[in-house]
Parts: sequence; C-alpha cells; structure tokens
Amino acid sequence: MKKRLGKQLTFVKPIRGYGVAKVLDSSHPEFKEGDLVWGLTKWEEYSLLPNPENLIKIHHTDVPLSYYTGILGMAGKTAYAGFFEVCRPKKGEYVFVSAASGAVGQLVGQFAKLAGCYVVGSAGSKEKVDLLKSKIGFDEAFNYKEEHDLDAALKRYFPQGIDVYFEHVGGKLLDAVLLNMREHGRMAMCGMISQYNLPEPQGIKNVMQIVLKRLHIHGFTHRDYDHIVPEYYEFVLPYIRQGKLEYVEDIVEGLENGPAALVGLFTGRNVGKQVVALAGH
Repeated sequence: MKKRLGKQLTFVKPIRGYGVAKVLDSSHPEFKEGDLVWGLTKWEEYSLLPNPENLIKIHHTDVPLSYYTGILGMAGKTAYAGFFEVCRPKKGEYVFVSAASGAVGQLVGQFAKLAGCYVVGSAGSKEKVDLLKSKIGFDEAFNYKEEHDLDAALKRYFPQGIDVYFEHVGGKLLDAVLLNMREHGRMAMCGMISQYNLPEPQGIKNVMQIVLKRLHIHGFTHRDYDHIVPEYYEFVLPYIRQGKLEYVEDIVEGLENGPAALVGLFTGRNVGKQVVALAGH
C-alpha cells in the first residue's frame, strides 16, 4: 500500500507477526492448496510469501488452531526451552515467574508444577492474580502494582529464597529478584517489557549478587531452540488433549482491531495470549 503525504510518496508495509494461515495456491513442493501452516506472516487477509521455508505445516488439527500462535507456537517453545533447557529445574525448587499471566508465563508456571516445584507469579491486576491462582494453578501470585517494596514482597513469598527466575520484566523487579536468589540459582532472561518504551533503560544496582551467589544468568530467544519443536510437541500435546494444561487466550475479532490490541500489550490490558482473529475466517 502507498500513501501520498504532501509531495512525498510513502510506502506502507504490513506488520509482520506470528500467525496461522491456509495455503490457497503454492508452487513449493512442501506445501499444497488447503494446507494449514503457522509461522511469521503478515497482518493482512491475503499474503504472497516468496520464502515459505520458514513456515511450519500444521499436522495436529484436533486442537484449536489459535494454539499455534501460542502454546504450540513461539510462546510454548519459549516456555519449554527456557524452563527445562535453560533453568533445568529440580523437584521441590522455588520458582518465580514475572508477567506470569502472559503467553509464556502462564505456561512456565504450569510446567513448574508438572516438575514438582513451588511457583509464584507476579501480574499487574487483581483479575490476573486471581486467574493465576484459581485457574492456571500457581501456588501463589501477587499484584506488583500494589507492592511498594518488591524486595519485601519476594521475601514474603520466598522466605527460603528463589532457585529459578523466569524473567519477562526487568527494571526494579529484576533488582529485587537478585537480592532474593539462592546460591547457584538460575535465571532465564526471556524479555524485559518494562524497558522497551523508556527513553533510557533503567540500570540495576544489585549486580554483585550475581558474584556472591554464583548465579547462572542465561539470555535466549526462541530461535535458539527451533530444533526442540518435535520433542516439545511430544511432551505437550498429551497434556493438552487430556485437559491437564490451561491456556488462556485474549481474542479480538477483526484485523482493524489489531493495532489497539498490540498497544494494549504494553499497558497490560490483555489477559493471557493476545490473538487477533480475522472476522469471518
């Protein structure tokens, strides 16, 4: 699409994001008309994708297709790899998850329970805290917006300290977590949403704790673990089919509502995985 602004001609490209699509026509040997795929697509009703090799064909259609944008897509792979591959939990350990009601966090908490851990999550509203405890299965949860002293809050929920921290937030919360980690604790650094829109990122003060407690801090992205997708599906699909995993989605209808849904991610408006469904599709 192109727009004329004054005398300047500006080309506007659609936003790219992870989605589910149906193949209408294909000259690629791996895909045929009618195939369902997931991967990096565009925010538009019809797309021409010259390099479809990055798309993944959907073989399991007995689960909601929207799950391939979340629990069976990037979010699920991130949660599984970060928790089991990076953090390598042991039964009985103490796990803290920030942004715990989001697409990744809600899965990390449930994986922690499956591994026999004690898990606490933080979220930004009473609704989300109640969801974590009543539906998703966290042992405890708290609203970080109501805690004036994050260090004290963590000591209240983790008097013995934290073994595993799954990081989504950064900033003041990360600083407080460092004070409450146990020796040889592990931290999976997945994202830092509190920092993304700041004119200047916040620094952290308690970095000496990394040395004193011999902490293992590992930054990663889901792309580092593309190779584990078959292993992950073998692990997670039985739990989904047996109803032993909850996955909360926040679905808005219509591509025209996509921009507002995207902006809402940065204010915590969504509850669960944010999905935009094309109306009538």
